[in-house]
Amino acid sequence: MIDLPARLEPVLAGLGYELVMLERAGRGLLRIFIDKPGGVTIDDCVAVSNHLTHLFTVENIDYDRLEVSSPGLDRPLVKPQDYARFAGEQVTLKLRVPMDNRRRLSGQLLGLESDAVKLVVDGREMSVDLRNVDAARLKPMV
Repeated sequence: MIDLPARLEPVLAGLGYELVMLERAGRGLLRIFIDKPGGVTIDDCVAVSNHLTHLFTVENIDYDRLEVSSPGLDRPLVKPQDYARFAGEQVTLKLRVPMDNRRRLSGQLLGLESDAVKLVVDGREMSVDLRNVDAARLKPMV
């Protein structure tokens, strides 16, 4: 079976996009989240959807429905590079194992050092082992 994320990353990079996340849902739904500097428009999603539809046909990749979307304002931080890219932004981390009796931490992201997420929470610098991060998202400033 094909490693779909590994196949899509260079294709999307060639089009000027980053693969943020890929989900397979019930009934053959394939959901792909893309990003680019400056954000993603509906026209970007349409262009990527059309391109991938042709690619999937040629490469015989099984799916029934394809959704291409931006990751949204509360973009997930999925790859280690995301923590460096979004340093300075407000984030929310959901932890696997609580720290200071808290399973969720919100604060300013400082970056990633030696597999530890650095952030400032309530005025205090904290270090969280990346393996303890169950989910991380940007916190939209509205």
